[in-house]
Amino acid sequence: MAYDPGQIEKVIAQTQNWIRELVIGCNFCPFAGREVKRNSIRYEVSEGTTISTARADFLAECLLLDKDRDIATTLLILPDAFPVFRDYLELVTAAEKLIRQKKYEGTYQVAGFHPLYQFAGTAPEDAANYTNRSIYPMLHILREEDIEKALLHYPHPEQIPERNVNFAREKGTAYMKMLRDSCF
Repeated sequence: MAYDPGQIEKVIAQTQNWIRELVIGCNFCPFAGREVKRNSIRYEVSEGTTISTARADFLAECLLLDKDRDIATTLLILPDAFPVFRDYLELVTAAEKLIRQKKYEGTYQVAGFHPLYQFAGTAPEDAANYTNRSIYPMLHILREEDIEKALLHYPHPEQIPERNVNFAREKGTAYMKMLRDSCF
């Protein structure tokens, strides 16, 4: 299915809302605000619906990041793919394998976001899952060098995940779901 430009713009605008409202608004990533202000986040909508096509799009984004240092990070958005979380996890595994195969270890890493994201050992309705529940399945490609630089100036970065989980649980599932759903 080929997206028309209006559909692509809508998916990107909704994703930007999610970044603003949840990722920055809830301070899930204390570094995202800076990149939004710098306009250094690339939002790419993939029409891929299989691991093979999504993997090819992922590689294309890595190659683009190789060439363009003005892009700090890329969100590869897969609006019509991987509705089942387990299938999505297979994609994440394929992306991680591609990073190793293409010798990108130490250069890029991938973070996963999905509408049904569920941490191992949590119940589906646990509010903590909303720290990684996005409005669409997506792969976040990060430059490891930039992560390392940012972490140098952030006290106790190892506490970020625990802080995020505590915040989400304090707010509760209904609040976190409402906030995420407001991004559409």
